[in-house]
Amino acid sequence: MEFLESYWWILLLILLILLYKVILRILFGMVIIPEDRIGLVTKKFVLFGENKELTDSRMVATKGEAGFQARTLAPGLYFGMWVWQYDITRQPFIIIPQGKIGLVLAKDGGEIPTGAILGRKVECDNFQDADKFLNGGGQKGRQAAYITAGSYRINTLLFTVSEVDMVQIHESMVGIVTTLDGSPIEGGQIAGKYIDGHNNFQDFDLFLRNSGNRGLQPQIVLAGSYNINPWAVQIEEIPMTEIPIGHVGVVISYIGLEGKDTSGSEFKHGNIFEKGHKGVWNEPYGPGKYPINKYIMKVELVPTTNLVLNWANARSESHSLDKNLSTITVRSKDGFPFNLDVAQIIHIPSTEAPKVIARFGNMNNLVSQVLEPTIGNYFRNSAQDSDVISFLGTRKERQQSAKEHISKVLEQYNVNAVDTLIGDIVPPASLMKTLTDRKIAQEEELTFETQKKAQEKRQGVEKETAIADMQKEIVKAQQSVEIAERTANATVKKAEGDATSIKLQVQAEAETIKMRAHASAEATRFKAQADSEATKLNANADAEKIAVTGNAEAGKILAIGKSTAEAYQLAVGAMGGDNFTKYKITEEIGKGKIKIIPEVLINGSGGEANPMNGLLGLKLMEMIDATKKDDHTHGQDNKDIKK
Repeated sequence: MEFLESYWWILLLILLILLYKVILRILFGMVIIPEDRIGLVTKKFVLFGENKELTDSRMVATKGEAGFQARTLAPGLYFGMWVWQYDITRQPFIIIPQGKIGLVLAKDGGEIPTGAILGRKVECDNFQDADKFLNGGGQKGRQAAYITAGSYRINTLLFTVSEVDMVQIHESMVGIVTTLDGSPIEGGQIAGKYIDGHNNFQDFDLFLRNSGNRGLQPQIVLAGSYNINPWAVQIEEIPMTEIPIGHVGVVISYIGLEGKDTSGSEFKHGNIFEKGHKGVWNEPYGPGKYPINKYIMKVELVPTTNLVLNWANARSESHSLDKNLSTITVRSKDGFPFNLDVAQIIHIPSTEAPKVIARFGNMNNLVSQVLEPTIGNYFRNSAQDSDVISFLGTRKERQQSAKEHISKVLEQYNVNAVDTLIGDIVPPASLMKTLTDRKIAQEEELTFETQKKAQEKRQGVEKETAIADMQKEIVKAQQSVEIAERTANATVKKAEGDATSIKLQVQAEAETIKMRAHASAEATRFKAQADSEATKLNANADAEKIAVTGNAEAGKILAIGKSTAEAYQLAVGAMGGDNFTKYKITEEIGKGKIKIIPEVLINGSGGEANPMNGLLGLKLMEMIDATKKDDHTHGQDNKDIKK
């Protein structure tokens, strides 16, 4: 207790610090609003001298009436907001993130006019000034205006804010616009009138002020991001209209002003108008992509390249215009039905495309209403004038005739016929069997005839072969007779020839002997003369030769003798006389290849061996041998002479 009595003021100070806001609020009516909050004020009652309570049609006070107050408290310090009279609620700011917009619903305000669904835009600082909104004619309900990304001090007692995504139109896409508010569309029109200046429907209040119509709009939204109020505008995203290469797009507009027909007086099958008017436009679009509102405008593709259409069950082109065409069944003059496959090539110039669409509406109608009956009926009529066989045989001529006829017909419809082609022709099976059997019979007949001719030729060949074989023996016999005759003749001729030959030979030998004798005499005479002349010449030559040779030999012998004498003198001087003599004897024996020891040894008297005796004996034997050889030679010559 003593502690409390001594330090009560400290406890009081702590309480004052903790409860200062409450105390100040009670004593001075002080309210503090933080920087990230706003204060929403609710007045509990009205004091004497202040405005009375709100009327039944209002729920937010703008003039101090009791109830929800339009005025809010911004961040800061306020006095006089007595706790017993005012209820203060601190509310966070409204934050709209990037990529979104805030749609506003007003809980109080004027009544929206009958037929309208959105409250008109009022200058109220993006709904942050509730007094301006209510006093400026703001209407309760959904608002045409919206708030974009950011932070806002909005009185949530009056406004409810909801977030929605921005409208996104992707590349190569287009947004078709339908407005949910505005004046009704004029009679006879399917879309509203064109309104400018609303920035792709992002300023919808401007659209309404300019008397924009609700419903389908002629304007479209291209690729991009847009702040569009979905309570006011609905966007349908569709692909852009693409016109491929080799085609043009003929535009059929369902809206626009009534224009003047530009097709000319000769064209009586539809009207063609300038661009921007209702109807078929006279200027088609070329290849490319176009942002076209498919609900108010239609684009019919017309091929400008050569177009092939097939009347065949098993074939159809990629354009599918001939998907309902089938093989043409015709009946011939002789009553046989058969099938034809036909291909028709056409071309539509780009300048004629609007007329084709104005006349038929689309390419499918052109095929079904003109091409299919024209081509089918032509071939049916053509087949009735001929039987099946003739039709098959004249296919080329009929194809050319069909091309000329169909070309004239299609010119009336602004279409060029390029070519008509007849494909497969399928006659009836029964007729084909008959024709096949007939053809087989004809071929068999030809085969039999060919075989008959072959047999006849074979018989002829066999006969000729037999004759040829006999002829060979006949020829062989004839040749044998001829050979015998010729052999005999040859023998006779040979005998005659031998006799003649012997006779001629004898005569020739006689003449030869006679001519040889004469020639021998002449030769002997010429030889004697020649020998005489030769002897004379040889004698002269020998004389001259002997003279020259003698002189030369004499000089040579003289020189040799001198040199030999000088050499002998030197040798004798060097060797001595006896020794030199022995040396020369030995040298001569070597040159003459004389056997020093003879085969027959001849001894002298008294049995003494003497070399000289041996040499004399050898010489004697050589002389005896030479005598025997001469006797033998003379004996042989005598025998030859006797012979």
